[in-house]
Amino acid sequence: MTRHYLDHNATAPVRPEVIEAVAAAMAHDGNSLSVHEEGRKVRKILEDARESVRALVNAPVNGVIFTSGGTESIHYALHGLVKPHTIETIFVSSIEHAAVKANAETTGANLEFIPATPCGLVDLDWLTDRLAKFDTERDGGFVVCIMFANNETGVIQPVAEAAAITHDAGGLLFCDAAQAAGKVPVNFVVSGADVMSLTGHKFGGPLGVGAVIAGPNLPLDPVMRGGGHEENRRAGTHNVPGVAGLGVAAKLAKESLARASEIAVMRDAMQAAAEGAGAKIWGKENERLPGTLCLSAPGFSGATQMMTMDLAGLAVSAGTACSSGKTKPSHVLTAMGASEEEATSAIRISLGWNSTQDDADAFIREWPRAYARIKERAA
Repeated sequence: MTRHYLDHNATAPVRPEVIEAVAAAMAHDGNSLSVHEEGRKVRKILEDARESVRALVNAPVNGVIFTSGGTESIHYALHGLVKPHTIETIFVSSIEHAAVKANAETTGANLEFIPATPCGLVDLDWLTDRLAKFDTERDGGFVVCIMFANNETGVIQPVAEAAAITHDAGGLLFCDAAQAAGKVPVNFVVSGADVMSLTGHKFGGPLGVGAVIAGPNLPLDPVMRGGGHEENRRAGTHNVPGVAGLGVAAKLAKESLARASEIAVMRDAMQAAAEGAGAKIWGKENERLPGTLCLSAPGFSGATQMMTMDLAGLAVSAGTACSSGKTKPSHVLTAMGASEEEATSAIRISLGWNSTQDDADAFIREWPRAYARIKERAA
């Protein structure tokens, strides 16, 4: 059976060029902090990759700090801001990735949650009203957390507008750009974010490597200590092979950006087929990542859809999380006002750098057929 991988938002297939770069880097001797020839060669691999990542998101010079991936980057960004900026409150959008809430909870700061609108955007009116009542001299410093693009619906968030509102009130803005980097243009400077996170495996890079993007001269308290790596901002011997692969993926991301319109056409064709079969599409009113489609199908649970598609040769993701055998509603869709049935009957289909029309056609053929069988049984 031909397999069709439609789960790029979970992790994208590694690009062949990235695999080659990782293998080549593994063949090098030397520590990136050593001053001998071997160390200098490894250091060049590291810095060439840093420049590629910097160029991908228009980061400031010296603004790229390598990490072990998206979750560490989120942890570092939030914990790194608390002490030097006397952060007392963290505002987390209700549609953030679970890692943002989980790591914000461990900082010791107070948490407040920013509602979402039914179309999947963070509620900027709520944020404006709340921050108008916030006094940094009385209440301490604060951070606002708003992702660049939602991992479930693909809806691109108004980060620049949120940053302006945040800065006017005297706060800082953190942006999780894991789903956006390498898929749509991401410009750190234009976004207005003070700190940003990304990870390589979402756009064809290797697993286990990511970055924090920090504004010029932004104080960040190191979370990893013990050495002078990353200009004393993140200790630990560099994962040079992983970083090399991340750099190559960042360079090749321009090919994915060039395919954005083509990928969106495939996504829209899948969306039309799903809607025609009776599905509800989430976030379609707004600009989305070109390859992301999130739908609900009453009577067809997300877990059952995922298994049915897997048996038909399609890899998709349930829009719900499973824990201890129990299916939990998607917190993103719930924040958008979805009913429990809508939130538990959701799946996410996501295309990426190597997706083809055959992949889209497989979904267009198999999913409506499967849903028709479910509705026939219920009739």
